[in-house]
Amino acid sequence: MCGIVGAVAERNVVNILLEGLKRLEYRGYDSAGVALVDNSQHIQRVRAVGKVQELVNAIEASPVAGTTGIAHTRWATHGSVTEANAHPHKSTNIALVHNGIIENHAPLRDMLKEKGYQFTSDTDTEVMAHLMHHERQSSGSLVEALQKMVKQLDGAYGTVMFDQNDKDTMVAARSGSPLVIGLGFEENFIASDQLALLPVTRRFIFLEEGDVAEVTKTSVRIFDKDGNPVEREEIESDVTHDAGDKGVYRHYMLKEIFEQPISVRNTLEGRLANGTVIDDAFGHNAADVFKDIEHVQIIACGTSYHAGMVARYWLEELAGVACNIEIASEFRYRKSFVPKNAMIVTISQSGETADTLAALRLAKEIGYKSSLTICNVPGSSLVRESDFNFMTRAGAEIGVASTKAFTTQLVSLLMLVLALGKHKNLSAEQQQNIVAALQSLPNKLEESLDLANDIEKLAEEFADKNHSLFLGRGNQYPIAMEGALKLKEISYIHAEAYAAGELKHGPLALIDAEMPIIVVAPNNDLLEKLKSNVEEVRARGGILYVFADKDAQFASDDTMRVLNVSHIDEVVAPILYTIPLQLLSYHVALIKGTDVDQPRNLAKSVTVE
Repeated sequence: MCGIVGAVAERNVVNILLEGLKRLEYRGYDSAGVALVDNSQHIQRVRAVGKVQELVNAIEASPVAGTTGIAHTRWATHGSVTEANAHPHKSTNIALVHNGIIENHAPLRDMLKEKGYQFTSDTDTEVMAHLMHHERQSSGSLVEALQKMVKQLDGAYGTVMFDQNDKDTMVAARSGSPLVIGLGFEENFIASDQLALLPVTRRFIFLEEGDVAEVTKTSVRIFDKDGNPVEREEIESDVTHDAGDKGVYRHYMLKEIFEQPISVRNTLEGRLANGTVIDDAFGHNAADVFKDIEHVQIIACGTSYHAGMVARYWLEELAGVACNIEIASEFRYRKSFVPKNAMIVTISQSGETADTLAALRLAKEIGYKSSLTICNVPGSSLVRESDFNFMTRAGAEIGVASTKAFTTQLVSLLMLVLALGKHKNLSAEQQQNIVAALQSLPNKLEESLDLANDIEKLAEEFADKNHSLFLGRGNQYPIAMEGALKLKEISYIHAEAYAAGELKHGPLALIDAEMPIIVVAPNNDLLEKLKSNVEEVRARGGILYVFADKDAQFASDDTMRVLNVSHIDEVVAPILYTIPLQLLSYHVALIKGTDVDQPRNLAKSVTVE
């Protein structure tokens, strides 16, 4: 979830490192630092608490330079947010950065203290720096020392380091946390995300699990987990991203909310034909595998988990395929039963979510027939390790609170329902109706964005609120959950979501005039049941904010604010009703004065447990 950038070149690399860190700011972090080795073979290190700009200011005040360097944005796991705990960490001639968590850091720390090493931070990463220095004393090369060092680590790590006595070399290791090598001319680079390196290269090599790499200005050597030299595929990236371009928008999140119509068009493009989804949309020979699938197990975290919950309704109701949905961090730590002819489906914006990746590997071990990932990042770990993949094509999502990634995940999952359903219960007419609903969706999303001004005014009523409740029924219940998550993520208002039929089973005790109740109310078979739930709230003095189908016959009064949403086919209604909830969260966050794009304590890509 933190950011790593490294470079070895003929030129001064400090600006490359800083620009790379700026491009990784969307991931979330609390401190930043750089370490470089200069021509006199001395390590120059600068660290700062806060934003990357604080680090830039410190370097401008006391300039540093070097042709080999590493940089890092830290998200605290071990030790509080202080300059001493910021990366890079040093041990005499070694400088090192690290993403992940070393679970056995305590016994390693005790062992190193016995050998005379002194610690200046509370981090697990400093253990790695001293351990690397210790192994360097008896190793012929830096990469050999790294291979010895990582064998002693338990946990997850993506780490890059250099030795001031071998200043033209960087080494790196990957286990559970992604790293990519960028290839240049007479210079090479390493980063945790290819976005960091787009200003200097578009040629990349993604390290595989367990890989160790040695990178110089003119060469790259990679070794697998057993120490054998290996060749990894070089990829030409077509990813585009300008970290500084919000366009006319105040925040990335707002920009990404308004990008959803075109993102959904991109998800659909070239994948629908003749009233259904094309057979190869999910990969070569996917149709041959899909026809035998009898059960789908969906694994995801956070927002992606909510997308999977909606998909369960669709898969069982439309396709007639049994479906379970589970949070990845729960699935990986319990014994589970593998149904016959079952497929594991993982969902992740980044493709590097640590718990989801671990769950995929476990699913393969325990006998799932096949695996599919729905992801937004080509070349990510989930994409590489799954049998089939379906790219959402949402484009780079910078705001930590997911918006367009979520709606494109829902669109992708509905196309999966089509792909599986054509072999099960979905008739040709049903398929055509779903395709027509999907094709109408971008225009309907544009209509829903016209509610932005009304929602901005509505948000003013949340200025003094500290708690809220979201209600939905059927496949709108996960949308209510997503709405609650968005509000708590960026406004810091405590928000919960309930299936509206559960009100009598506890939540009604919370209802008063200080607890806003947000309701999603499409015009479907559950509308009358939902109206009864709304009346239960009104009878107890609750104030309601209802996003309702214009034909659902809700009317505003002193206890209920109604915003009418365009009528839409029931099957895609969950996608449409997501938009006003995103806009509500955004405008409430503005009123609360929070950091919309980088909310406290959160990170964009969660690459540790």
